Amino acid sequence: MDCFHEGPNFLVIDPEECIDCTLCVPECPAEAIFAEDDVPEEQRRFIAINAELAKEWPVIVERMEPLADADEWNHKPDKLKYLQRS
Repeated sequence: MDCFHEGPNFLVIDPEECIDCTLCVPECPAEAIFAEDDVPEEQRRFIAINAELAKEWPVIVERMEPLADADEWNHKPDKLKYLQRS
């Protein structure tokens, strides 16, 4: 499956490739993946961001270890301002 794409400091899921099987949901250590119908209202804007950036960023083909500071960022609010698009 070529759903996941990696940017400088962010991962996205290509909504065109994702078949909404939810197999990745329990694998996400940040609990940041939802079936499309279950995306919380305050996070729905990320669907469009994922679609846009998946067209630009390379596909991830192997599972990777979390970044060293991943736990610091987990559940931190207002992270969108730190998104690096290139």
